[in-house]
Amino acid sequence: MSGNTERATDLIPGHDAGRQAHGGDLSAARRAFPYAPEPWLDLSTGVNPYCYPFSPPSAESSTRLPDAAGLAALEAAARTAYGASRDAEIVAAPGTQAIINWLPHLFPARRVGILGFTYFEHFSAWRASGAATSIVNDLDGFGDKDVGVIVNPNNPDGRLIARDDLRGLAEGFRERGKLLIVDEAFADFLEPGVSLAPDLPRSGAIVLRSFGKTFGLPGLRLGFAIAPRDMALKLRAAFGCWPISGAAIAIGAQALADSPWFAAARERLKGDAAALDAILKSAGFELYGGSPLFRLVAAPDAGRRFKALARAGIWVRRFDARPDWLRLAIPGRENDRDRLRRALGVEAPNVVEAM
Repeated sequence: MSGNTERATDLIPGHDAGRQAHGGDLSAARRAFPYAPEPWLDLSTGVNPYCYPFSPPSAESSTRLPDAAGLAALEAAARTAYGASRDAEIVAAPGTQAIINWLPHLFPARRVGILGFTYFEHFSAWRASGAATSIVNDLDGFGDKDVGVIVNPNNPDGRLIARDDLRGLAEGFRERGKLLIVDEAFADFLEPGVSLAPDLPRSGAIVLRSFGKTFGLPGLRLGFAIAPRDMALKLRAAFGCWPISGAAIAIGAQALADSPWFAAARERLKGDAAALDAILKSAGFELYGGSPLFRLVAAPDAGRRFKALARAGIWVRRFDARPDWLRLAIPGRENDRDRLRRALGVEAPNVVEAM
């Protein structure tokens, strides 16, 4: 029985019955490995392990329709948090995935280029719209494209395109009457100066930012597009009068304005990432890339290790197109790191007690 179950996992983390799999699907993990110990340790997403400690929204946020003033306040908080200029428009949406799905319908294109092996939903959305969608290997590959898509930093390998290069590319797209989309879902905890957001609307691009990953609240479904006014008007019309819930407005505005919490979370993540790197190196993985919210590793026997981790109740990401890769989120608790060490056969570091 267990042999058949394990073979089923070959379908789950890549394409499951024609659908692209994503992190966080513990129901799939439980179906594939029904004898794994509970609770599962979910390291399959790139979500901050430290959930923002929000104050519960008022009852009115659920009993009344969201109001325009509250939405405007949320978008103003996002403008400040992302360093966007006054001339750029901020559009709140029910997650960046919703924006990704709408873009091909609002900005039709014949030829779309997407930089490298990256988040699959960009390719899927544009291909479904009928555009000739292709993967380009470098920035020169965008020369004949109507739309270019860059995930920066890239998911899953953390590749980072310099802001100056992005600015020049975006201005080239604008001069040709074309569009560059920069998905900065994992940019928040990087050092300042990475984001293209401060260059809008001059560069003419659209920048996407994820709230849920950064604040450990993916279930809230909140994301933002930063765009020139004409593009923002199309996005606002697509999402309609009440694009997000009252709870998302209240919690989002609270979290985006809390710079001390953000700074503390960034420092904690640095230490946690270093601890994870040490575990992965000790387990014989090659550290291939990553971001402050995840690590990408490589090993010839990554498939076997994926199954071993799953049998231990630890869910990570693997990729059908890159069978030697695994991606792991950053564990935020020592108990979780200990569990990962045991599953990988890594000894815990010696702790020298103070005399």
